[in-house]
Amino acid sequence: MTELFNNLMLSWPDMVDVLFSISLASILGAIISQLYKYTHRGLNYEHTFMATLVLLGPIVATVMLYIRGDLVLSLGLIGSLSIVRFRTPIKDSRDMVFIFWVIAVGLGSGTYNWGVAILSSLFLMILVAILYYIRYGTSKNSDFVLVFSGTVPDQDANSLEIIKRYTTNARKRSYEVTGDTWEIVYELRFVTVPENPSDKLVAELQALPGVQRVSVLAPQLALPL
Repeated sequence: MTELFNNLMLSWPDMVDVLFSISLASILGAIISQLYKYTHRGLNYEHTFMATLVLLGPIVATVMLYIRGDLVLSLGLIGSLSIVRFRTPIKDSRDMVFIFWVIAVGLGSGTYNWGVAILSSLFLMILVAILYYIRYGTSKNSDFVLVFSGTVPDQDANSLEIIKRYTTNARKRSYEVTGDTWEIVYELRFVTVPENPSDKLVAELQALPGVQRVSVLAPQLALPL
């Protein structure tokens, strides 16, 4: 019984290392989650994902503390992971990057590579901030769909002249006439100017005689904010 009790207890240096590893993984996970929240763009934000980022780091660190070079435990971990199936869908590839980041922090903390975990996290934080502020990967030109309709006669010729002044690569996708009404759909790309050209385009099209409705739609599934 005494031997079992001694095996359960940790020495003071080991206890300090374990607590520091778990605490470091938790703190870095919390900082990473706040960075994720600040730099997030899109409509698929979930606040529960932030809690996942905070908890995942210390959990991975704890697993690594269990193993600590033990081959049998590492093989058991691989076997348990092959049984457990994670079916949570990742809606954004950027979310997967943050998950791997927190896992790497947990691995570094659990193997006592504290300096590597801290320095690599600082480097990645600076890199994420730079990519966010320069809006890396954001296209300057966005494709839109223009839908406008009205009563006969149609204003296709006059509208095309207006569309060409504000857009490039305007292509007619459909032209439909139903009774006394018509509808035209264009796929277009706005010219890059300081002002928003869509407002002027919509105003000029609505001013045409017979035009009743004008809509500009962004076809992207995830709209950047």
